[in-house]
Amino acid sequence: MKLQISSRLAIFALLELAGDPQRQVSVSEIGEKFGVSAHHLAKVMHTLGRAGLVRSIRGVGGGYSFAGNARRTTLLDVIELFEETSSVDCDMAEAGDLSSAEWALSQVLCEIDDIARATLGAITLSTMLKQIARRSEAKPARATASA
Repeated sequence: MKLQISSRLAIFALLELAGDPQRQVSVSEIGEKFGVSAHHLAKVMHTLGRAGLVRSIRGVGGGYSFAGNARRTTLLDVIELFEETSSVDCDMAEAGDLSSAEWALSQVLCEIDDIARATLGAITLSTMLKQIARRSEAKPARATASA
């Protein structure tokens, strides 16, 4: 499954903010870290703010902070803010004038989409933060082992 840039940026930004919910981070700081345009990221942050996942703090030293629940917010929750994830093509395949081979392939592809949605719906921001922490802990150990 390929995610749109906005979905990816939203996940990256939320992980950055949810890692330390008390910290305020500017759009330019997040953009710099992930190598993306602050303008594009500002649009993404606005959408996340409307969804109640981030809070905007204005003024000097302002920025964004995490306002959601990392244990309950799934990757699918975030992705659905930016893109359509339902199986519209799957419903159309039933009514369509497809050959048996085309129909069978469309059914397999729809099942793959369903599995991807189920997986994204089961992985929370908290789970992602734990994976990031495990990788960070493992990196020094690998560096020491190769020295």
